[in-house]
Order: sequence, then C-alpha cells, then structure tokens
Amino acid sequence: MNVLLIDDDINLARLLKQYLAGYQWQLQHAAIPSDAYRKISEHPPDAIILDVMLPEEDGFQVCRRIRGKWDIPIIMLTARGEVTDRVVGLELGADDYLPKPFEPRELVARIQTIVRRLERASDRSNQHQKGDPLTFKGITIRPLTQEVEVEGHAVKLTSSEFRLLLLFASHPGRVYSRDNIMNELRGTEVELFSRSVDITVSRLRQKLKLKSKRTFITTVWGSGYRFAGEASV
Repeated sequence: MNVLLIDDDINLARLLKQYLAGYQWQLQHAAIPSDAYRKISEHPPDAIILDVMLPEEDGFQVCRRIRGKWDIPIIMLTARGEVTDRVVGLELGADDYLPKPFEPRELVARIQTIVRRLERASDRSNQHQKGDPLTFKGITIRPLTQEVEVEGHAVKLTSSEFRLLLLFASHPGRVYSRDNIMNELRGTEVELFSRSVDITVSRLRQKLKLKSKRTFITTVWGSGYRFAGEASV
C-alpha cells in the first residue's frame, strides 16, 4: 500500500512513516500542495491523507483539485469538533475524515475500510460481465466504463457517487437504509458516517436532475432511499 500524506507537520510525517512501515505500507510526504500534485502525477498513491490547514492552498481546495483529476481515496484530517470542516470535505468528494489528534491504528483501519469498499464495488461491477448498460427513461448507466448519461448528456460523477448510483439502479425500487448503504459501500456499518450518505445522495440528485425536475432517487421517510427510475420502453 502506497499512501501520500499532505500535511506540513514534519513530526507527524515521521511518526506515520515509522508506524505504517509495520504494515509494509510506504508513506510519501508532501508538506505543500504543489509538491503533492507532482507526486500524485508521477506516482499515484493508493490513498491520500489530507490536512485541512496547509500553506499555499487549504485542504478543501486541494481536495477539489485532486478529485477533479484523480480518482484516489481521500481521508481528510480535521480539527476536533469542527463539524463544518468534516461536512465540507465530504461534500467536495473526500471519502472519510479523521479528527486530530488521532490514533495511527484508527487511521489504518479507516484506510483498510475504504480499500475493502473499493474492492467490493469492483466485484459488483465485474458481475456485469457483458458490460450491458442499465437503461431507464432519461438515464443510461454503463458499469464497465463508469459513464452516465442523463437525457443524452454525459454526467461526471465521483467514484463514490457512481458506486451509489450503481447500487440503487441495480435494484430498482428496493429501499436502502443508511446502514445498508454504508455496509455495501464501506464494508462496515458505522453510524458515525450516516451524514456522509445524505451528502452523497444530495450531490447525486443534483447531478442527475431532469428538465422535468423529477428525481431518480427518492426519500422513503424513516427508512432510507430508493431508485425510482422508470424502465425504458
């Protein structure tokens, strides 16, 4: 596992490098965003640990730029108690967050959870062996290429948004609770992340909005969400 830490705390980088070595993981370190972009371009990591407070650009700007070019899992480091930072990071496409100070073992567990989630998503995509698209009125989803078209126009989704859409569209009409969704996409049921589910659903709805204002994802109050796409004739 190759992990990139984007944080100007040299001591933290030194400690994490030693700790992760015990798992046979390699840690790259970038103290400034410009160095991080160079490292990602040259040797894309398997996961990124991103601090909010950085020189040159703040972590939110860095997250936005990374998510715009690379599909790499991102864990954001936030100040303890700063709920706004966590929400903003998730809205920008971060996969998870961890308040400072933190235990290195918890960081490892978070990264492992994300990796399991990605592997499970990959397994689900591989089940579509023929690569047949999922087609409903107004939307076409291509599992193998992760392409989505809404009313004939391509829509760009993050990996987490696409995985959520594919989960819904593979079982039209089925109601998924937040715990169901987290179990499917993260590999574990953790109530702590229920807010991130709501945020991802909200982003997905905005991107998949039809001219008629009809939504493909509906809320079942008290239960969760379901895909409401109509079968294509």
